[in-house]
Amino acid sequence: MSEQPLLVVEDDPGIQRQLRWCFDNYRVTIVDNREAALAAIEKQRFPVITLDLGLPPDADGATEGLKALAEVLDVSPQTKVIVVSGNDDRENAMRAVAAGAYDFYCKPINTDELRLIVDRASQLYRLEADYQKLVTEARTHVLEDIITASNAMDTVCRMVERVAPTDVTTLILGESGTGKELVAKAIHGLSERADRELVAINCAAIPENLLESELFGYEKGAFTGALKRKLGRIEFASGGTLFLDEIGDIPIGLQSKLLRFLQERVIQRLGGNEDIPVDVRVICATHQDLQKKITDGSFREDLYYRISYITIQVPPLRERGGDISLLAKVFLDRYRKQFKRTCENFSQDALKALTCQPWNGNVRELEGTIKRAVVMSDGAQVSVDDLGLTASDENSLLSLRDARDRAEADVLEKAGLIFSGNIKKMAEALDISRPTLYSLMAKHGMKGDG
Repeated sequence: MSEQPLLVVEDDPGIQRQLRWCFDNYRVTIVDNREAALAAIEKQRFPVITLDLGLPPDADGATEGLKALAEVLDVSPQTKVIVVSGNDDRENAMRAVAAGAYDFYCKPINTDELRLIVDRASQLYRLEADYQKLVTEARTHVLEDIITASNAMDTVCRMVERVAPTDVTTLILGESGTGKELVAKAIHGLSERADRELVAINCAAIPENLLESELFGYEKGAFTGALKRKLGRIEFASGGTLFLDEIGDIPIGLQSKLLRFLQERVIQRLGGNEDIPVDVRVICATHQDLQKKITDGSFREDLYYRISYITIQVPPLRERGGDISLLAKVFLDRYRKQFKRTCENFSQDALKALTCQPWNGNVRELEGTIKRAVVMSDGAQVSVDDLGLTASDENSLLSLRDARDRAEADVLEKAGLIFSGNIKKMAEALDISRPTLYSLMAKHGMKGDG
């Protein structure tokens, strides 16, 4: 910790001396105004900043301090800013936390208490940095396309690793745009069939009168225009994997023929009477509620049981923790290189707008939005206007308690992943006792390995 820099933004010379002494285990830089603070963070990255809200020329108010907070987070959103205010100015301190500050502290300063807050902010910064490094390095080979920092998607990846070596038929469920095809590709890529074909067919994109011939093929003369034999997708996939995307849209009349293929692993081409054996693994996917379709009679129950020996539920983007900002940065890097743009990050308002969107179209919608924004951007940062979104209203954000609970759960989740659920190591990294950690994990429905 002795090597970590700390920026103190404070205009009172007496408090400056007090804080320099207080933080003798940090490399302390002290400035006394907003402009000097911005100049300092342009030269060096500070994991933690203490910021007096009462800065000149508004030493008795908070306008200059709040403005400094917004500008600091715009340049360095990962920095943990601890705002310092008077006891009679808690309202502005709360405004600062709602605007993105890590925490606040009210004067008069107790150096032990403030040092504890700074130490914890510093530990959180290092933990998040370690986690981002882990996220960047952990996904290898075929799983590297599934970019995530959430427990929910990490569970999906673990299921993929367990299912892939087997030949069991697998059903992937999830809303449109969540990445079901990426999951199917990962299963195939980790399987013993990885060196053979992955043949995909979108059952919703092919007209009903053509779907059967696309799947099973046909013999010469099977119908008008069938001038020669044609192999279907199932035969092409023999030895490899067949991916039936949007299987919920397959016509009821074709389901019985598909069921026979799944049961016996044989097919007949249209116009033929020869049973053709096929050695193929089957992966299915749909965004539809198959149980509801079974109830209304549009999907066969016996077919459902044949395709759902293993079911993988891909969560929507809105339920993936910090994946929105992580994926947004990945897409930004991808498209700024493709389109040779100069934008390297998002403005603070843009990040807020991104995380406040419902993303009903999930990852596909997010990618399209970022791609458009990169095209429209002409500066170093992607703005809200570039995204085509509306800046979030601070009054519509979560309550402070909800925001802190979410941040708390996120930190626990990251610590659990880094230390593989080891309670002792997690407690040491977070600088809390084991009973406190157990209590927090119980509060958020988490488990550890003791």
